[in-house]
Amino acid sequence: MITPTPEDEAALDATKAPLMEHLLELRTRLIWAVLSFALCFIICFAFARQIFDFLIVPLHAATNHLIYTALTEVFFTYVKIGMFGGICLGFPAIAAQIWIFVAPGLYKHEKRAFLPFLAWTPVMFLMGAAFVYYVMLPFSIKFFGSYQIAATASTMGVELQAKVSDYLDLVMTLIFAFGLTFQLPVLLSLLGKVGIVTTKALRDMRKFAYVGLFGVAAVFTPPDAFSMLCLAFPLVALYEVSVFCVMMIERNRAREDAARAAKDLVAP
Repeated sequence: MITPTPEDEAALDATKAPLMEHLLELRTRLIWAVLSFALCFIICFAFARQIFDFLIVPLHAATNHLIYTALTEVFFTYVKIGMFGGICLGFPAIAAQIWIFVAPGLYKHEKRAFLPFLAWTPVMFLMGAAFVYYVMLPFSIKFFGSYQIAATASTMGVELQAKVSDYLDLVMTLIFAFGLTFQLPVLLSLLGKVGIVTTKALRDMRKFAYVGLFGVAAVFTPPDAFSMLCLAFPLVALYEVSVFCVMMIERNRAREDAARAAKDLVAP
């Protein structure tokens, strides 16, 4: 852990303000965050059809059409797409507002430590979403779509009739589930940076973590083994990546502490 310098303490004291000022600042940040989401929602809703066409590409392997059974189903599906896109597209602006509110209460070294993790959050979310779209969905749809039976003179056919809202709900759930769970290296690295977790602790609890990650995968994915394994195995790999990241953080901290100790020894 890095001990704040007197200059850091003075800089932090300079940002102190009455509670009412903090509440007014929080209100301002919330207003800007809501406006950012609203603007992104409008943009995504305007292009909802194009976004939906992109999301249903993996489904073409199993069927060439979708159905809807309620008069307003397609409209509200586009509204969901607008909200889904608004959250994803507006995340950088929303995160920036959170950072503007929180940053004055952090020491300078805490700001330098936190910013890289904040930048990696959308990157890891996009990686999780890309994994769903380009890997999991095509294989899942191809597998489950293979149970269709073509109708013949003596056999009744079995055809997939996918609903618009059901398919979109599945895709959005998977994207959010994978996007959030792919934050594991970011979370554990941040905890390692502040000294809450260590490489030794992560290694000692590895077998328990694996069980927990398989449980998380079972909760966040549809009730089939293939979907669960598609999330569980990447999570296990990301856990090992997290162990490596925490190990590198500890090595860098040890070198910095050694350099600081050597500097203190030669200082008059």
